Amino acid sequence: MAKIGFIGMGNMGTAIMRGLLKTYKPEELLFTSAHEAKMQKITEETGVAHVSTVTECASQVKYLVLAVKPQVLPTVFKELNGKIRKNQVVISIAAGYAIADLQAGLGDEARIVRSMPNTPAMVGEGMSGVSYDENLFTDEEKQVIDGFFTSFGKMEKVDEKLMDVVGSASGCSPAYVYMFIEALADGCVKNGLPRQAAYKMVAQAVLGSAKMVLETGKHPGELKDMVCSPGGTTIEGLAALEENGFRGAIIKACDANFEKNKKLKG
Repeated sequence: MAKIGFIGMGNMGTAIMRGLLKTYKPEELLFTSAHEAKMQKITEETGVAHVSTVTECASQVKYLVLAVKPQVLPTVFKELNGKIRKNQVVISIAAGYAIADLQAGLGDEARIVRSMPNTPAMVGEGMSGVSYDENLFTDEEKQVIDGFFTSFGKMEKVDEKLMDVVGSASGCSPAYVYMFIEALADGCVKNGLPRQAAYKMVAQAVLGSAKMVLETGKHPGELKDMVCSPGGTTIEGLAALEENGFRGAIIKACDANFEKNKKLKG
């Protein structure tokens, strides 16, 4: 019997599975997807076996990862309701579905780990918000759960009521960072910098800045102030960002994420 199985093999499922392969042998993993040709390709690339149906995958694993889009979950529920074993652990990465919703779909006895990872998992730098009732799991299971998420990045355990906000903090935010990188590079190209050099320099600046926040423990505002000389170029640029609603736009985006997350299961 395989240890961890995936239902769904989109970008996130594939990224997570590749992360797990740094720790697990291919024969310890299993997956299924709606597309046979894609499954065959992934099996050839990774050595991880696939099966044709959701029920077949669920029956062969201890840890079952629901890696499908939220709108696909009702179909999965129809196939798996009442078939989850008491000793299984279900890990969901679907936005919008609370633990209670997942239990209603799978069966009241299902033990659920709700999570929100992000696409930087593809390069081993994912960030996952994770929520589950620790009283329902053994110490060994909790170690496997923690190892699962740290295999492709970092994790933060949060109260489940905050999971919709986690979508803004890490789930959706990479898209905003990419847009920022693209826009800043465009501005540099506008003023003469070659495009590839602009992308490389801006992306490295974002990477280094994020590392400064994580490793120094300093408030982002303090780090920002360290770059701003009185009467200098940086403070002039920050003033332009403020005039054009930079902070407000980001906060509005978070509000939009939050509201959409609450509606997804509908």
